[in-house]
Amino acid sequence: MVPPTQQPPASQSTGRLRARDRRRAKHRSTEPTESFTRSFKALGYLARNGVQVSARVADLASGSELLSVDDYVVMPTASVGKVLLLIDVAARLSDTEFAALTILDRESDDSVGDSGLWQHLQVPSFPVADLAALVAATSDNLATNVLLRLVGLDSVRERAESIGLKRLALLDKVRDTRGPDDAPHLSVGSMKELAWLFSALARGEVVDQATSQRVASWLSLNTDLSMVASAFGLDPLAHRGGDHGIQIFNKTGTDVGVRTDVGAVRGPRAGVAYAVSASFTDTGLSTRLAVLDAMHTIGLDLVEYVH
Repeated sequence: MVPPTQQPPASQSTGRLRARDRRRAKHRSTEPTESFTRSFKALGYLARNGVQVSARVADLASGSELLSVDDYVVMPTASVGKVLLLIDVAARLSDTEFAALTILDRESDDSVGDSGLWQHLQVPSFPVADLAALVAATSDNLATNVLLRLVGLDSVRERAESIGLKRLALLDKVRDTRGPDDAPHLSVGSMKELAWLFSALARGEVVDQATSQRVASWLSLNTDLSMVASAFGLDPLAHRGGDHGIQIFNKTGTDVGVRTDVGAVRGPRAGVAYAVSASFTDTGLSTRLAVLDAMHTIGLDLVEYVH
């Protein structure tokens, strides 16, 4: 596969992503602002090569749309749905009966592999707030399952509905394998709703200001800056204080054939909320690398816009 940097001119794009005439377009994609033309071309290249893409970028101050490519489509989003769990936990911390220092033990049914640190540690218990920090920082699967066992999946769904989310859902706990009776994905969502959600978190409007600030603070610990945020040049292990005027909180989702990055980033000039997802047949490394290259390109456009 040819890297996105060698893609043909936008005039050669197929109808999948072309949106010069929105009435004739097959997909609800809009022509980007001049600042995001490069991102639009990169996503178009992926789409022409069999990758399902969806993206939205919006200005934090005005809410104006800067980039929109099939942002209404519900995509598998892997661990991004854990943000809904964090929101529910953060909102409950305002209740005196749900203390941040409540100690939770891990149980055998919670065990799961892949992302996270707790499975590799000896300590059997953590406070609620520390588990939330582990989920945000390393997408800790074990911590996710322990928190989810405490609050319940129904509570997370009800919280999402109360916020007004209709196309974003955490469907299940984290599992090493998914059987025929399990949800096919950990979470799903549209980039339009995810970009709105992160805009609202940045403005302190999700549930209330205290809840929004807790969630944004946890997500600012995220160590995965491998996708869109790879273009920001930040230290993935220490970037909470900002660097060159850039501050970010984000959540990524990774699964076989899925890459999603959602976040809010502020710079000296502006702030944006972004949501980008790609779903592809992960049979060759070249496709995966092309997806990550396109996400990096979007990140470069974000940096130019905010900085």
